[in-house]
Amino acid sequence: METTVTNKTLEKLKYDLVRAGLVAYETIEQAQEIASAQNINIGQVLINSGVLSEDDILKFLEAKLHIPYVNLDDYTLDPKCLKYISLADAKKYRIIPLFKIEDTLTVAMADPLDLFAIDKVIETAECSIEPVVSSETGILKKINQYYREDEIAAEISTEDGTDYDWRDELHSDDLSDNHIQKIIRAVLKQAILEKVHEVTFQHEDNGFAVNFKKNGEILNKGNIPQALTSSFVAKLKNLAELDASVSEVPQLGKLNFKVDELNVIASISTFPTIMGERIFLKIYKPPRALNQIIKSENNLNVIKSALNNPGIIIVCGSPLSGKTHIIYSLLLESASKNKNIMTLESIAKYNLKNVHQCELNENVGFNMDKASRFIEFQSPDIVYLEGIKTKESFDYFSSLVFENKTVIMEFLANNMEDLRYKLSFSDFETLKSIISCLVFIHSQDSIEVFSKETVQKYLA
Repeated sequence: METTVTNKTLEKLKYDLVRAGLVAYETIEQAQEIASAQNINIGQVLINSGVLSEDDILKFLEAKLHIPYVNLDDYTLDPKCLKYISLADAKKYRIIPLFKIEDTLTVAMADPLDLFAIDKVIETAECSIEPVVSSETGILKKINQYYREDEIAAEISTEDGTDYDWRDELHSDDLSDNHIQKIIRAVLKQAILEKVHEVTFQHEDNGFAVNFKKNGEILNKGNIPQALTSSFVAKLKNLAELDASVSEVPQLGKLNFKVDELNVIASISTFPTIMGERIFLKIYKPPRALNQIIKSENNLNVIKSALNNPGIIIVCGSPLSGKTHIIYSLLLESASKNKNIMTLESIAKYNLKNVHQCELNENVGFNMDKASRFIEFQSPDIVYLEGIKTKESFDYFSSLVFENKTVIMEFLANNMEDLRYKLSFSDFETLKSIISCLVFIHSQDSIEVFSKETVQKYLA
C-alpha cells in the first residue's frame, strides 16, 4: 500500500500561514482533510484550490525559515554532484544536488525541514549539507532532466522481482477510478522486473489470462477475473488510443506509460479469435549510449566509420535478441551529428531528438511501398528501415547507397551459420556487396562487429 505523501515543513508551519494572514483557519482544516483523502501534501491542496500560489508558499518559507529560495527553471546543476544523491533518494525526498564547495553540498529541497532526508544525504554523501528551498515541480523536472533514462531502467531492473506480483494490486482494496490503470502498470512493472519484453492477454475459461513470454516459453502469471475483463480491455485500448468499441478487426497502437520513473513504450496489437480478442504487448527499453553496449574501441570505430559513410549497416540476431535496441543506440549516436536522419517504422519505440521518425499507417495507405517511393524526396543522409521482407524493397534501399546514403536495417538470423545460409541466395547479391558494417547479437553480453572487409570475407 502507498504511504501518505506529506511535506513536513508545511505540516509544522501550516498554522503560521494563518497567523501571517495568508489563509483562514477553516481553509487550513479543509485542506488537511483533502490532503489525507487524496494522498497529497497540504501545500499541493492549497495550490490546486487556488488559495495560494506556489510562489506565495515558497516566499513564505524563505522568510519564515531564513533559507534562500532558488528558482530551478533556468538553473544549471553541476552534473558531477549527482553521484552524492541516488535517483531513488532524489525521487523519494524531492531533493536534488546543485553544487559543492569544499566540504559543503548545496541541495534544493521542497521540504527543507525533513531532517530524516538531510541525515540520509549526509550519510551517503559524507559531507555537510546546505539546503535551499525550491518548488517540488521544479525539482522533479530537474530529476527527469539530469538523471538519465537508462539509469532509471537499471534501477528498476536491479530490484528483486521475485517477490513482486501484479496480483497484489488486483486484490487491493482500491475502489478508485484508477484501479484498472494501476493493474496495467503493475503488470508492466512485473514484466520489466523479470526482464520480459512480450506480454499477452487472452480469454480462457477461468478469466483473462496474463502471459509472459521468456526464452521462447509462455508462462501464465495469473488471470484477470471475467467481471473486470471488459473494463481492463477498454482501459488498455483507450491508453493506446485504439477504438475500444471495435473487436472484430485487428488494431495496432502504442502505449506510453510510466512505471515508477521509467518511461515505458509498448506496441499493442489486438487480434480477434473465436475465444475473443487476444492482445499482444511488446515492451521497448530506453536506448543506451553506444559505448555502453559496444565495449571494444576498435568495434566502436568500425561502427562510427560506417555511420559516417555510404553503405548498409545490418543488425542481425534471433527474435528478442535486442536488434531494435542496438539500432536505436546507432540512431542516438548519429543524432549528435548535423545530418538528416529518418526512420520508417510500424511504431516509434522512443522519441529521439534530431531524428525524423515516421510511423507507417496502413489505415490511410501510408505503407512501406509508398514511404519508400517518397522518402528519397526528403534527401535523408541516414535511413533506418524496419522489417523489410521483399526483394524489391531490398533492391530499392540498396540503391540508395549509390546516392551516398547510409541505410540501417535489421535481419533475422538465429546464428552466424543461419545468416550465412540466408544471404547465400542470389536475391541478396547486391545487398552483400555494399554492407559496410554487420553487427551480430549472440546475446546481451556477446555482440560481434564486422567491418566491410571482414564481412566480405565471411560471406564469400
